[in-house]
Amino acid sequence: MYYYRYENAEVSCCYKYLMFSYNIIFWLAGVAFIAAGFWAWSEKGILSDLTQVTRLRGFDPVWLVLVVGGVTFILGFAGCVGALRENICLLKFFSGLIGFIFFLELTAAVLAVVFQSQVRDWINKLFLANVKAYREDIDLQNLIDSLQRMNHCCGAQQPDDWDQNIYFSCNETHRSREKCGVPFSCCITDPADSVVNTQCGYDVRKRPEGEWSNHIYVKGCITALEDWLPGNLYTVAIVFIVVSLLQMVGIYLARTLISDIEKVRFSY
Repeated sequence: MYYYRYENAEVSCCYKYLMFSYNIIFWLAGVAFIAAGFWAWSEKGILSDLTQVTRLRGFDPVWLVLVVGGVTFILGFAGCVGALRENICLLKFFSGLIGFIFFLELTAAVLAVVFQSQVRDWINKLFLANVKAYREDIDLQNLIDSLQRMNHCCGAQQPDDWDQNIYFSCNETHRSREKCGVPFSCCITDPADSVVNTQCGYDVRKRPEGEWSNHIYVKGCITALEDWLPGNLYTVAIVFIVVSLLQMVGIYLARTLISDIEKVRFSY
């Protein structure tokens, strides 16, 4: 029986250390994300009482940080160690996981286009659920405030969505000072103001609705997102293409290394 023997088969040092350099950044970034997530939880006292994680009715942004950090750390670890140790199993795991993530991204993009109304309803319900939990978590509160200030919006569809929150509700039975108001992030601010007035939204919704636009943003954040997308499609497309190319480069480097390693093993 004749076996073909590869002449001068060897693993390319260029691809090997390029793969290592490509992944060391993600590995370190993953460590940073995980550390930041646990630091945020320690500041909120969750690490000393893990049952607090299940008490929040809204979305805890720390979960997103930890998930992104965990996935990035695993990818970076598999890529770095797989390249240095010439481990085919780790390299196949790396390329397979990146391919799976790319498939999920592509599927999500297609579904978002095909089922626009359902996605819009889901985002609306998610936003309202987090409006209800606004005062329950400082990270969630900062996230909503950032979204409203950056997009010049208030609530999911309108400022009255803040009736969903017990503190801002116009319900006559409670005595919250924020009653019939909105968070300060809904307020139209003067660029010349150097100090943020956190009480600017008090009693705003007790006034006639026609006067609201003089004090707060009246556009909902879902509507603001819908208005933003058409004018920024090229930006979104460029970001998606760049991320996809980075993923494809990672898969290419991993598959090339796997091929070289297999050639070397077969030659012996």
